[in-house]
Amino acid sequence: MAVVSAVDLTAGPGVGFLPLVSLGPAFAGLVGGWRRTAMIGLAACLLCVGLGMYNDLFESRRGLTALLSVVGVTVAGVAAAVMRQRREAELASVRSIAEVAQRVLLRPVPRGMGPLRIAVSYTSAVAEARIGGDLYEVVTSPSGVRIIVGDVQGKGLEAVESAAVVLGAFREAAHDEPDLSAVGERVERALSRHLSGERFVTAVLAEIGDGPFATMLNFGHPAPLIVRPTGAVGFAAPPDRSLPLGLTVHGTEPPLPYKVPFAHGDQLLFYTDGVTETRDAAGHFYPLDDRASLLKDPDPEAALRSVREDLVEHADGPLHDDAAMLLVRYRTVYGRARR
Repeated sequence: MAVVSAVDLTAGPGVGFLPLVSLGPAFAGLVGGWRRTAMIGLAACLLCVGLGMYNDLFESRRGLTALLSVVGVTVAGVAAAVMRQRREAELASVRSIAEVAQRVLLRPVPRGMGPLRIAVSYTSAVAEARIGGDLYEVVTSPSGVRIIVGDVQGKGLEAVESAAVVLGAFREAAHDEPDLSAVGERVERALSRHLSGERFVTAVLAEIGDGPFATMLNFGHPAPLIVRPTGAVGFAAPPDRSLPLGLTVHGTEPPLPYKVPFAHGDQLLFYTDGVTETRDAAGHFYPLDDRASLLKDPDPEAALRSVREDLVEHADGPLHDDAAMLLVRYRTVYGRARR
């Protein structure tokens, strides 16, 4: 508004810059509240009247036209500010609800359980959401630490609802059932009652007890990455592929549990396909096994944060799918400095 006034005084009344004073309330409506927009609009009207009288524009009605333009833009700016503030309030409410839902559905996992240290990373593909179709949980049981990481087919509220069913069934079964196969059967039955059509959930269940092994049960989920202290990297793949949870109608045999060596110094990285299927600009998938060196940080949370940052850099933009990662490592080797 000051620039327009200076140009108008310098150029004279014949140039017709006076209506541009309305840019003040126009921009105010984009960034400020309605009260601020109204005050700037009032200042613009007074400035327009002053400049119009100074240049004798009201005698030819050019000043009145400019004044009406400023008034009209001010009214539009105030209305836009009101609607924008309402949308911002609604968005803040949605974010608050999402945060509460996240705390209920995806509860914070403990940072340590016995000799294990655990870290979690979750990134939702929905810009304003905090939760999606990926799921994870870690619970203690008489048989050891039990873990689930899964991915619900699809997105939106239906995916969140299915994730809630899986997590609820797992939390109950992990405490009650004596072995991992029984836990998987409980989750399968609960999900079969909930799902309809061809919807399904891929998941990997793990049990880590006192022995130098981790027992796993894989329902069509990407195999966890295992990193040895020697630098060796591999995938803890099942001996046979199995269908995801929710597809028992096809009459296939359920997956069988299998053991993976997991001793002091080893790391297990559970993840969803939103990690490995992230593409760069050239269409190349994210090479998770080649990025295993990022997990060398003594702090598991910092190590997982490095992988997440590298994943976002690989995508060169927002992720197109939910991406969850859960890192498990032995405290005695990697956490000695943080005991």
